Amino acid sequence: MQYFHEEEKLGKAYDARLMKRLLAYARPYWALVLISILMLLLITGTELARPLLVQMAIDNHINAYDIPYVEIPAHQAPEEAIEFNNRYLYRQDWFEEEPPPGDKFQVIRAEGDYFLIPGVITRETTREVAEVNGTFTIITPDENFSATLLEGEQLQQFRSRDISSVIRLGLIFLLIISLGFVLNYGQIYMLQYTGQKIVYDIRQELFSHMERLPLSFFDGNPVGRLVTRVTNDTQTLHEMYTAILVNLFRDVFMLIGIVIVMLRLNWQLALISFAVLPLIFFVTAIFRIKAREAYRQVRVKLARINASFAENISGMRIVQIFKQEDRKFSEFDNINQDHFRASMQELKVFAIFRPSMEVLYALGVALILWFGGGSVLRGVLEFGVLYAFINYMEQFFRPINDLTEKYNILQSAMASAERIFLIRDREPDIKDPEKPRPLPSARGHIQFKNVWFAYNEGEWVLRDISFSIEPGETVALVGATGAGKSSIINLLSRFYDIQKGQILLDGYDIREYSTQELRKNIGLVLQDVFIFSGTIRDNIRLNNKNIADQRIEEVARLVNAHTFIEKLPQKYDEEVMERGSTFSSGQRQLLAFARALAFDPAVLVLDEATANIDTETEILIQDALPRLMAGRTNIVVAHRLSTIQNADKIIVMHKGKIREMGNHQELLEQKGFYHNLYLLQYKEDFHDELDQVSS
Repeated sequence: MQYFHEEEKLGKAYDARLMKRLLAYARPYWALVLISILMLLLITGTELARPLLVQMAIDNHINAYDIPYVEIPAHQAPEEAIEFNNRYLYRQDWFEEEPPPGDKFQVIRAEGDYFLIPGVITRETTREVAEVNGTFTIITPDENFSATLLEGEQLQQFRSRDISSVIRLGLIFLLIISLGFVLNYGQIYMLQYTGQKIVYDIRQELFSHMERLPLSFFDGNPVGRLVTRVTNDTQTLHEMYTAILVNLFRDVFMLIGIVIVMLRLNWQLALISFAVLPLIFFVTAIFRIKAREAYRQVRVKLARINASFAENISGMRIVQIFKQEDRKFSEFDNINQDHFRASMQELKVFAIFRPSMEVLYALGVALILWFGGGSVLRGVLEFGVLYAFINYMEQFFRPINDLTEKYNILQSAMASAERIFLIRDREPDIKDPEKPRPLPSARGHIQFKNVWFAYNEGEWVLRDISFSIEPGETVALVGATGAGKSSIINLLSRFYDIQKGQILLDGYDIREYSTQELRKNIGLVLQDVFIFSGTIRDNIRLNNKNIADQRIEEVARLVNAHTFIEKLPQKYDEEVMERGSTFSSGQRQLLAFARALAFDPAVLVLDEATANIDTETEILIQDALPRLMAGRTNIVVAHRLSTIQNADKIIVMHKGKIREMGNHQELLEQKGFYHNLYLLQYKEDFHDELDQVSS
């Protein structure tokens, strides 16, 4: 529990040190990340091009009917020139260079019809049409123009090139949309693939590291919390890598691109549009401060809910026995209310930010319409430019509106990274030597020399323990609960390291061997057998491909497990539920014996392996034990003295010290601790037999 205090300290919203470590995991995939960023640059280009294409279509073609035409002599007229009433007209914007001198004509719209006039109307004014005997006159406040009505094919003649250009721009627009779709698909797929690979690496590294941590680490940390680190917290990092790390470039590219395009289109209107930027920065800064505190409070309250819920579920039996339901519900309700209030406070912060951005967006559009709309009416700004500015303003605010979601992800990612690295930075207490001594096959000679050990500093569990076990001997450890028997087993397998003394295997300190080689030579059968999900065959083999199927069946027969396995529908390929819940404790114990025998260890440790099983299974186990223990050094921890009477040596433990040592008969003759334990247990067995007879 000491490694996790997120309910007390969450950390910063952004921590450069943590981010540097997170970026290190992305380094092997730098090429994919770089390609994703380059693709984002192209995607940004396609998104910026859309309003520009619409602006070009509006200003250069759809609204281009009032651009003046220049009359060109017939011998100089290009093929695209419009022949009308024996005149060759060429529009001013079609010339690549400065238009030549010549009479000017203009197509204008008045009272719903189109007319060709000799001359140019330079500003937006009222236009009236007068008709006398089929002759039209355009009347404006400044000047009157004789006019020719354009209908049908005549108007089509003047607009054909614009129509073709609009169709071409439409096709380009469609092509850009299609290209954007393909780029978006490729970029999203590549980014998600990269994010999944990074998180895969983090999970692999975290799980591998946890496998090397000492048992004391798992004693102090709940399984649910560790599972959360490997699953939920790593998934939060995936969201950070995909939604923030690379897509942040997209936002930056988009904002920079919009600023550049707006300035190039019309710098005056761009500066008017940017007037809302100081307000955006101010609101964002306030949101950042308030959101961090609100988020911190929610995480604190949520951690307390999880802790309270887990505690009450685990202790539900006690709660119900002592009728504490109402009190525990009241406690949980108070914690839940605190979380509700913190969540509502967080909701208020986020509920204010987004509407505030919407108001600022509306203000920006209003400024554009006020300044740009007036300019359009005065004829100094094209309508297409105004349309493009409104589009760019919407695109400008899109990443800002997404800030709330990204800020949440960043907060969660920093908190998750902090918790993950707390595990990752936990150094294993059990370290292998730089040059471990080889141990291909141990003989099984074990020595404890003046061993002192404490789980917590100063609280000695073992005190000056010394004994020796010869190869092939069977030694039993007996004593009351807490005497230190299981601690000796844990130390022999080097799950913990001693503070004083030495433990030798075949004459060498076990700290000179690698833990993998050491534990490969020690078989451990516990009272509480752990069965993994999978098949029976997998549980006996434990993924050791060197153990053949024939060997699995052979060891199952030797430990009397074959009989019940053969009765199963799939026999050795029968699927096992988690922790072997469909098997009895005796059947699980037989599987554990088969597992130990299959690995053929030099040292076999039985830690209360025959406790809490039915009489029938105990008979099977007692029958199998001689075959299981033959030819190896055996250490048996047992409360039931009847199971260890044939041991070569019995070590009697009391309060962390060895009180007596000898065989069964020798210890009885000493009339000491063992003798008292034997008499006490004999009486219990006698009373048990009386109860069975009377029933």
